[in-house]
Amino acid sequence: MASCSSSIGLLFDVGAQEKGTSSMIANVRTPICSDRIRPFLYCKRKWNLVVFSSYSEAQPQSEVVGTTIPKEDTDNLVGNGFKPLETSFIPVTDSGNGGGDVHDGNNGNGKFLGGDGGGGDGDNEGDGEEEEFGPMLKFEEVIKETEARGANLPADMLEAAKSVGIRKVLLLRYLDLQGSAWPLGFAVKSCAMLRNRMLADPSFLFKIGTEIVIDSGCATLAEVQKRGKDFWAEFELYFADLLVGVVVNVALVGMLAPYARIGQPSLSKGAFGRMLHAYAALPSSVFEAERPGCRFSVKQRISTYFFKGVMYGSVGFACGLVGQGIANMIMTAKRSIRKSEEDIPVPPLVKSAALWGVFLAVSSNTRYQIINGLERVVESSSMAKQVPPAAMAFTVGVRFANNIYGGMQFVDWARWSGVQ
Repeated sequence: MASCSSSIGLLFDVGAQEKGTSSMIANVRTPICSDRIRPFLYCKRKWNLVVFSSYSEAQPQSEVVGTTIPKEDTDNLVGNGFKPLETSFIPVTDSGNGGGDVHDGNNGNGKFLGGDGGGGDGDNEGDGEEEEFGPMLKFEEVIKETEARGANLPADMLEAAKSVGIRKVLLLRYLDLQGSAWPLGFAVKSCAMLRNRMLADPSFLFKIGTEIVIDSGCATLAEVQKRGKDFWAEFELYFADLLVGVVVNVALVGMLAPYARIGQPSLSKGAFGRMLHAYAALPSSVFEAERPGCRFSVKQRISTYFFKGVMYGSVGFACGLVGQGIANMIMTAKRSIRKSEEDIPVPPLVKSAALWGVFLAVSSNTRYQIINGLERVVESSSMAKQVPPAAMAFTVGVRFANNIYGGMQFVDWARWSGVQ
């Protein structure tokens, strides 16, 4: 075997913009046995890193002397046999046998070869998510568990199982829910919106039921108190408010409820695709809890408040048109049969619908965002984890107080606006 040696010199720019030169930092002589060594050049920002080699069979300890290289002359070096590394920090060294150790920098900070730092955050997030939702099940494990229950997965969950897998807790929750009695089992299998919210928050239906029962009762009490002796004369208005209230309650709770994000986000192109991607990145409510792999910035939380306000306003306007339209039809039919001096004027349809939209966008949106934040604090407390009924009792109490206040406030808004 022919003897050989190589010296590796490192040239590093001192960063002086006026000088524009690179100065020798180190000249390390290292014996290397190699049939061929490929020199390379890496240039980035204000500094130049040149690694070059020289070997000689006749002189085992040949030495390379470093010199100062003008920064503007680095292009000439590239043209004289130096190879630039444009997309990676990985030097290409071939010793002739296809071997060699390559450092890919995955455990580094993305700036230097073999750097350390910034590489372990993903593992910590994965551990936290596994603690909350269980291990990630592969496709084969998902199918095995599903077939053992004699169930079938919907198309989106099946696709998620093939691509990224499904957390064990989420899978077990779905299998339990889809096996429930009618109509819950049928609704979970048919409606992805309901299913994803039930997977993320098992108490979702309890909150909706609580909201409807409390709102109907509180609305009745508030209407009687506010309208007084005119309650029966204005019964159609109360009935319209009650009908719209049931639909609105479902929307209020559902649009702010956390939901399970199954699979990978959509990669649709175009303006509509970008809008969908931006919407999917928003939290469901301003105070939604962060989870491993699901982080929200302050800007996203603020955007959520205004975005949900627009959604609430749209739902309120649509429900106002339907509810007030039904009430106006009842009032008109009633007065066609029997007229009375106590009859009040028929409220304007569009103006009433606009009132509902503004009320939901401003008042309801703010109040329910706060309620969701309070419920999150209570449900994550140690007391609620030890005594689950405590969180349920808090939900009933805070939503009861909110409905009393909201019902009275709406009557005031209606009278201030001249609608009722």
